[in-house]
Amino acid sequence: MSHPLDSILGPQAPFAVSLLEQLSALGIDTAYPIDHLCYRAASNAEYLALKTELERAGTLLVEGMIGGRPIATYRYHQPVCTGNTRIACIELAAPKKGRNHQSGLEHIEMVVPSLSALVAAHPELAFKTDNQFDTRNPDVALMLDGGQVKFHLRTLDAVIAEEKETGAVTPVPTDYWG
Repeated sequence: MSHPLDSILGPQAPFAVSLLEQLSALGIDTAYPIDHLCYRAASNAEYLALKTELERAGTLLVEGMIGGRPIATYRYHQPVCTGNTRIACIELAAPKKGRNHQSGLEHIEMVVPSLSALVAAHPELAFKTDNQFDTRNPDVALMLDGGQVKFHLRTLDAVIAEEKETGAVTPVPTDYWG
């Protein structure tokens, strides 16, 4: 089923399905919920234009500085649907200063019960485990053909709610855009 923003962001459901099929071929359980998609903009101008499109298609949950660049998270009015999976949210990531990025869908994130159990069950796979012990939102990631899958313990909604409640959201500086 296509999504109203597929013509702008690229086919979201096929992107997610491709990553799920690759996970399944690797023996990873794909029954875990897909929490959200991420789209990375190649320029600040593209980021700002896409924010306008996403504001029409969803509700802004938060925008803040993460990793030195703005990231905005939206809850779609119409989720992305792939079979029995409904993906309700999308992150829009601005480019990191000093780096060249290609525009496009970058990753999906799934919520799993245990990161260490997932990694231990698949020692043959090259998980990126740098953030496995992050205190707020630990994750492990797996690079696949055409994108990345990140595995988390909590939903993005829960993390955003906690960050808002505790004042942990770093606002985008008013002079950021020049």
